[in-house]
Amino acid sequence: MVIMSNDAGGAGPPGYGPPPGFGPPPSYGPPLSYGPPPGYGPPPGYGSPPGYGPPPGYGPPPSYGPPPGYGPPPGYGYPPPGGFGPGGYPGFPGQPPALKPGIIPLRPLTISDVFNGAFSYVRSNPKASLGLTAAVIVLAQLLVLVLQVGSFAGLAATDPSSGDDVSVATIVGLSLSGILGGVVTVVSTIVLSGLLTVVVGRAVFGAGISIGEAWRRVRGRVLALLGVVGIEILGLVLIVGVVIGVVVTVGYILGDVAAVLLGILLGLLVLVGLAYLGTILLFAPTLVVLERLPVMAAFRRSIALVRRDFWRVLGIWLLGQLLAAIISGAVSLPFSLVGQILAGSGASGGPLILAMVLLAIGSAIGQIVTAPFTAGVVVLLYTDRRIRAEAFDLVLQTGVGIPPGAPSDSTDHLWLTAPQAARY
Repeated sequence: MVIMSNDAGGAGPPGYGPPPGFGPPPSYGPPLSYGPPPGYGPPPGYGSPPGYGPPPGYGPPPSYGPPPGYGPPPGYGYPPPGGFGPGGYPGFPGQPPALKPGIIPLRPLTISDVFNGAFSYVRSNPKASLGLTAAVIVLAQLLVLVLQVGSFAGLAATDPSSGDDVSVATIVGLSLSGILGGVVTVVSTIVLSGLLTVVVGRAVFGAGISIGEAWRRVRGRVLALLGVVGIEILGLVLIVGVVIGVVVTVGYILGDVAAVLLGILLGLLVLVGLAYLGTILLFAPTLVVLERLPVMAAFRRSIALVRRDFWRVLGIWLLGQLLAAIISGAVSLPFSLVGQILAGSGASGGPLILAMVLLAIGSAIGQIVTAPFTAGVVVLLYTDRRIRAEAFDLVLQTGVGIPPGAPSDSTDHLWLTAPQAARY
């Protein structure tokens, strides 16, 4: 039998192995007594000689920095770090505020800028805003009231209890008075919007204007303003006429149910279309006055200004109209209530005429209060669109440096476009 050694993988004979005590030390590392021999080190007294070192008082000054009183002048220096501000740069709170020579800052406008400016120009120049509005509206209401009173006086002279029929002349008179009253209202509204447009245009630069000067600026543009409104009314009549004709034709061919359904659908489409057309043509009267454009050129330019920001223009304009309607209703409510009570009582003669007078007074007061605001909203929306689309604020800023002694119309040419400016 061959006995294998440990090298061969065997267990080895009994008793075979390392002698007792053989193995690694208990803890790996140097001996416990390892280190320099006792007494080893620098000789006694070794070191720097006594008194060696910097002289007394040597060293930096008590507070390092410039001498007392030295530094930048008061208020000079970098602004505190604040990150990005509105239109600012890293580490700065923001850029300086925009110039504001008048009712608006000369930068892209917010909703609050538009509404505040529409109120501010009334406060800054009440004579040319409220006074002008009151003169035009009161005159127009008096003309309408005279026409209505004359027509209703003829109607009241007819006694229904006696069996007398209303004469053809009375019916024609009522119709004509209504038409003439509508024409007077439209013309007065257009002229007033043109006059207030000039007032707002001056107020942007903080300049005032008199009623006579405003009329001189607008009287040459009255025909163009009437042309704008005439085309818009003609378009409205054509659209409504076509819809009514289609509905009547369908009702004649397919019956009343089909006509009603088609009428509802076409009515909704017409409302949407009129809202769209009214919005994209909103600036046409303002363009006729401030930029002195012809009628069709004003339509084209209004479309170009509005179409890229349609929803914002529509939203702000509708909000302004809603606010104006609330204010007008609150102001004219007492007159309207009493007038409607008298008109609905069935009385004729004096009470009916009194009801008409009260309704006219309430309507006039509501328009006097709100017409300057709505005109201001439209003009400032137009200004904002030019600022955003054409950097028009840079053009307006050139009007800030005009000396105080300059004529009041020194900034009117800034509203003109390049072709119109060449003509004037």
